[in-house]
Amino acid sequence: MGEYSAVNTIWVLVGAALVFFMQAGFAMVETGFTRAKNAGNIIMKNLMDFCIGTPLYWLVGFGIMFGTSSAFFGNIDLFAVGGYSGAYDSILPDGVPLYAYMIFQTVFCATSATIVSGAMAERTKFSAYCVYSAIISLIIYPISGHWIWGGGWLAQLGFHDFAGSTTVHMVGGVAALVGAIFLGPRIGKYGKDGKPRAIPGHSLTLGALGVFILWFCWFGFNGASTVSMTGDDTIANAGLVFYTTNLCTAVSTLTVMFITWVKYKKPDVSMTLNGSLAGLVAITAGCDTVEPWAAAVIGVIAGFVVVFGIEFIDKVCKIDDPVGAVGVHGMCGFVGTICVGIFSNGYGTKGKGLIYGEFECLGIQTLGAVVVALYVAIAMTIVFFVIKHTMGLRASREEEIKGLDITEHGLVSSYADFMPNVSSVALDDTDADVGEVPVNEAVPVQVAFTPKEKNTVTASDVKLSKIDIVLKQSKFEDLKNALNEIGVTGMTVTQVLGCGVQKGKTEYYRGVEVEMNLLPKVQVEIVVCKVPVKAVIDAAVKALYTGHIGDGKIFVYDVEDVVKVRTGETGCDALQGEDDI
Repeated sequence: MGEYSAVNTIWVLVGAALVFFMQAGFAMVETGFTRAKNAGNIIMKNLMDFCIGTPLYWLVGFGIMFGTSSAFFGNIDLFAVGGYSGAYDSILPDGVPLYAYMIFQTVFCATSATIVSGAMAERTKFSAYCVYSAIISLIIYPISGHWIWGGGWLAQLGFHDFAGSTTVHMVGGVAALVGAIFLGPRIGKYGKDGKPRAIPGHSLTLGALGVFILWFCWFGFNGASTVSMTGDDTIANAGLVFYTTNLCTAVSTLTVMFITWVKYKKPDVSMTLNGSLAGLVAITAGCDTVEPWAAAVIGVIAGFVVVFGIEFIDKVCKIDDPVGAVGVHGMCGFVGTICVGIFSNGYGTKGKGLIYGEFECLGIQTLGAVVVALYVAIAMTIVFFVIKHTMGLRASREEEIKGLDITEHGLVSSYADFMPNVSSVALDDTDADVGEVPVNEAVPVQVAFTPKEKNTVTASDVKLSKIDIVLKQSKFEDLKNALNEIGVTGMTVTQVLGCGVQKGKTEYYRGVEVEMNLLPKVQVEIVVCKVPVKAVIDAAVKALYTGHIGDGKIFVYDVEDVVKVRTGETGCDALQGEDDI
């Protein structure tokens, strides 16, 4: 080993930091594409992937992956002590010290493990998740990694996977597929007729943020895999890697947008976000060895694969994958690896691709992808089988319905500030020191009246009626003006979601028809006593009527009484001359 290179070492360490930050991207994608009641559980799993995988990869994983004892298995080198004797010098990049390369490889290992959590989200026991995540980092990933990146038999054949379409993503995608099969679908995912039901994620905003984070970090994932920034050829190739990575991703995203626009009549946001990830995964194997035009073609291919792949998994195979991990990482990882054998210009590969009239590279790429997929499928089947029949793999029905946040972690909500916090502790009347009242405690209010006030406050004998009006958001101003004209000046207005017996307008989520589409509405609540109910109804109908489905509904209720908290007045007097609620 020669002298260390500051440039190469910094490049590898910056790449390691970017790849580490992909954990945040995966956490946001998986959280956004699942329901709020499991958000904390998703975050915890993504955190544990890295925290469990890091020491285990140091313990034995790195030795298995980069040891040189055989072409199929490295060494059991506890804590990578062989680094002190120079055992890994032959696999270290020029000028890069051992621990810089170890952290770079550690974050790749964690990425592979975290892919699995998305497909198994919302119904996996946390303890079981920790166990199988540990096994992936401990032995599953390092063995196939040795074959490809550790000088193993696939590397010797000339298999080319520059940054991990197979080594990282397909390994995670196949493991996710096996895990989703063992778990079975979420409660309510499929009807009695087997038709899939849409279970929309709670925040596409978080999902989009995760995709942008991953896209950004992928420049480190692919770019830093050159593990060098010295030498004209390497520097030029690094620029190509960045360019093909970005181009393929953009084209894949556009492809998915147009496909969903045609299929579902509107461009699907969730699926288009998956299209970005599909392009990133597909180009990862060959970003250094394909020309820009080929990267664009791979992007188109990845777009078709992810849309129809996710639909095939969901609708035909009846496998519930909440975030599309199998389609994105498994299928696009496989296809991206094969594309090297089709489009490679010969840089870093054993011959050129099929498009240039050569066949050997395609054969090697196909062999490698198939063998690794079979290996992971068999190994993870054993792992999940043992876990299922020992500690158990799936959360109970009650736990799944309540949400894993509360049942697994005691977390009432990951969004506590958006929920009412009502204490179950009753305050004693003698607690006079307001300063001792905890935050968010309800303080009882006592209303005191003088004898004169008690004698003069009487309930009106005028009938009270409550009118609820549910309407389109766009018609609220018209309704408000119409009610003001007839003397109704007080109202309570709420933003709500809802639909009538028509179940709302037909929409699609990730290619599945949403059975009940809750549309944004406005709900106006009014209590009247002096203004006739019929006058309110007539004014509302005149303001809201268009003749189309969705004009709204009006509900009328009898009100027994109204009490004004400040004065204690009741009935029509409590409205103080104004019709309000």
